[in-house]
Order: sequence, then structure tokens, then C-alpha cells
Amino acid sequence: MTDKNLKIVFFGTPEFAVKSLDSLLEAGFDIAAVVTATDKPAGRGHKMLQSAVKEYAVGHGLNVLQPASLKDPEFVDTLRDINADLFIVIAFRMLPEVVWTMPRLGTFNLHGSLLPRYRGAAPINWAIINGDSETGVTTFFLKHEIDTGDIIDQEKITVGPNENFGSVYERLMNIGAELTVSTVQRIIDGTLTTTPQDSEGLESPTPAPKIFKDTCHIDWSKPAQSIHNLIRGVSPVPGAWTGLVQNDDVQTVKIFSSVVADSRKGSPGEIVVDGKQMFVICGDNSSIEIIELQPAGKKRMSAADYLRGAHLEKARFS
Repeated sequence: MTDKNLKIVFFGTPEFAVKSLDSLLEAGFDIAAVVTATDKPAGRGHKMLQSAVKEYAVGHGLNVLQPASLKDPEFVDTLRDINADLFIVIAFRMLPEVVWTMPRLGTFNLHGSLLPRYRGAAPINWAIINGDSETGVTTFFLKHEIDTGDIIDQEKITVGPNENFGSVYERLMNIGAELTVSTVQRIIDGTLTTTPQDSEGLESPTPAPKIFKDTCHIDWSKPAQSIHNLIRGVSPVPGAWTGLVQNDDVQTVKIFSSVVADSRKGSPGEIVVDGKQMFVICGDNSSIEIIELQPAGKKRMSAADYLRGAHLEKARFS
């Protein structure tokens, strides 16, 4: 088999998937169709918003499919008529068995963790929230249970102590694209080997559930390192948040950047202003310094800029 006679259908929606799709095209593979989410209304004008994958696919003249249901008989028949050799899934919803079992060479997924660690919707976020110093990407063949298929290949990266979700996402997107292309090439070359996720020597599975608003709320009774990891694990989106309590008024503040600071005595959530620096007492008398934040209704700004106009007498975070 050669690159040019391998027919691929690509499934993906966000920017994370675009890089891999671009790399596949650059490598000369035949993308027979791209399956992505339906357009959705967004903003005050309810303008129909296309997925990042659709925008890229349309711009490169690719055949785009946007089924409302992946079990729709017409969509399934359309896929069968394409008669693809291989399906590739990146940052897409769960495929029904009738779809992922269709191609003769199978269906593989690119996942943003070192499986079986962090199965689920938000693997990059949870790796940072949990303070992991290492993460990576995995390609694996799909099977019935989500994110449980046999591992094809992995690439690892080191995560810096102050690195946030946005930075790690960008790096994994790029190495994930390289891994996607090399996985396809190994399939073509017949050099593929796989490892079941329950193999001896691999970690026990851990979950990576979807991030919700409550997930991002800062609990100031926790140690500074834990709070710092939460802040960077959801920065820049959706952003960690807290309530600023002052004179019986509570205002929501998002915190985008912090560093672990010196030990300080006080109650959790207590704000300490030292010149142009803003510290918050955490559990165990630890503290963080807030570097960047966004008060409700205002733009994102440095803590130094915020302190120029803020009056924080008797204020605290909750």
C-alpha cells in the first residue's frame, strides 16, 4: 500500500484537530471526507458558527459531512459509499460501533494524555490540575468503552511548574499532529504493534471528566500548590474564579496566573497587598501571589494594574 491509495475519513471539531488534519494533507494522504460538528448559533446576533475543522476543510476544498446524528442511516450509507480504508478521530464525540468498525484498517484516536492515565473529555486540564510534571499524547484503536482501546504509540513532554493549559495544549497539538502522521505511516508500512491498556507495567486508569464552572471555583482552604495548579490548569479558558467579598458585596474575579509564594499566617482567602504585589493566604498558612486577573465586567489585567484602582480594605476572597 502507498500513501496515495490509502483513503482516510477524518473526524474532528476544534483547533486541536486542525493541526493533525493539516499535517496529513501536507504528508500527501488522501482525505476523502471530514466529519465535524454541525454549525451552531453564537453571540448576540446568533450568527452560525463553524467549527475550526470545518473552516479549514472548506478552505482546502475537502468534502465536509456534518450529521446531526452519527447513527443517521443516510450518514452511515454515505460513509460506506466512500469506502475509506482508515478513520482517524481527534477531539470528537464518541462514535457508534456501526461507524468505527466500518474501515478495513480500523479507526484510531489521538488522545491528549499518556493513556491509560486521564481517560475522558479534559485530559490536558487534569494533568496540570493534579500537578503532573509529565504528560503527552497517545494514538490508540477504538473499542466499545471510551478511551480504552489498544495503544499504538505515545509521545511524552515535560510540564513546567508554572506552565498553563494554553501552553501545554499548543505543544501537545503539535506533537500530536506528528504522532498522527507517523501512526498512519506505520499502518501503511505494516510495522504496527499495539499494547492493551491493561498490560503489566502500565498505570491504572484515571478519569479526566469534563470541566464545569464549579470545577474552576477556588477553594482557599487548600494548600497554595493545589490552588496554583488549578489556576494554571484552566488558564486561559475557562479560567479559575473566586468571589471578592467587600462590604457585604460579592464580585466574581477570574485569576489567570499565579506563583506559589512564601508561608504567611492568616485565614484562607485573606488578601495581603504589599506595594504592587497581591498575595492571598491559602490553607496550611501557605500563600500565592496573583500575577494576572480579571474582575467582573473589566478586561484582563496584571495584579499591579488592578491594585492601582482597587480599594481592598476589609476585602477577602471566598
